[in-house]
This record gives sequence, structure tokens and C-alpha cells, in this order.
Amino acid sequence: MRLTKFSDYALRVLVFAASVPEGRRVTIAETAAVYGISQGHLKKVVMLLTHAGFLHGERGRSGGYRLAAPADRIRLGAVVRATEADFAMVECFQTGQRCRIEAQCRIPPILSKATAAFLDVLDGYTLADIALEARFLPPGPVATAAGADPRAGSA
Repeated sequence: MRLTKFSDYALRVLVFAASVPEGRRVTIAETAAVYGISQGHLKKVVMLLTHAGFLHGERGRSGGYRLAAPADRIRLGAVVRATEADFAMVECFQTGQRCRIEAQCRIPPILSKATAAFLDVLDGYTLADIALEARFLPPGPVATAAGADPRAGSA
């Protein structure tokens, strides 16, 4: 199964938010700088994650976003379900598609089980499992606020 860039970016946004001290808001600009992703793309991602209940956002000069729940309560499977529009692994699974052997085809139940297994594995992990340690954040204000020693170099 291949995730869309949107899901990839959503996971990155959440990982970053989980990697800073609890309650600290991060901005889209900070996140964009850390990952090298456009702010425009991240705005859309943050909006969906906020509407889905994974993030709390505040507008304004001192605004930003933070996790809506502790990182150990946000399951990766739930995030992927919220961000992936379609789990059709092959074209014939898509609505409106007709296949000449549909009545006899044995592929759909196998691929459905594979998708369920994939999501079950993701459900076994939380954001806390994949959050970055402060020492691995790029140098700058976010790493310093997260507790990383700005003087520490790589070994």
C-alpha cells in the first residue's frame, strides 16, 4: 500500500508537534522549515488535522497548533484513515468501475484483508512511538524550546 503525500505530510506535522514540549504551539512556518515543505501544502494538512480532532489551532500573532490529545493516545491508523481519501488498491475497487469477471473475482477479499492488516499494524503504534527526541530536531528555536542543547554538535 502506498500512502499519499498528504498522509505523509500529516504524519510529519503530528510527529513534529509530538516532539516539542507538551502544550507548546508550533507554527506552520516552523514545520515547513524543518521538513522543507511548502507552507501552502501544510496549511491544508493542518486544517484537515484540526477538523479531524488531532490538532488544536490558534490564529493570530502568537498562534500555532498543538496536539489535541497526548501523543500516546493518537494512533497512526486513525491518522491514515482520516487523511487517505481512498483505500482502493486497484482500479476495479473504485466506485463506478465494472469488471467483466466481478462476480467470480477472488481478488477483492484478499486485498481488503491486506488493507485491514496494514491498518491494524498502524493501529498498534502511536505518535509517542515515533516522536523525535529533542536532540534530533534541527538546530534553531524549536530545538532549543524542546530542550535540545543548541551547542551540542554531532558525534
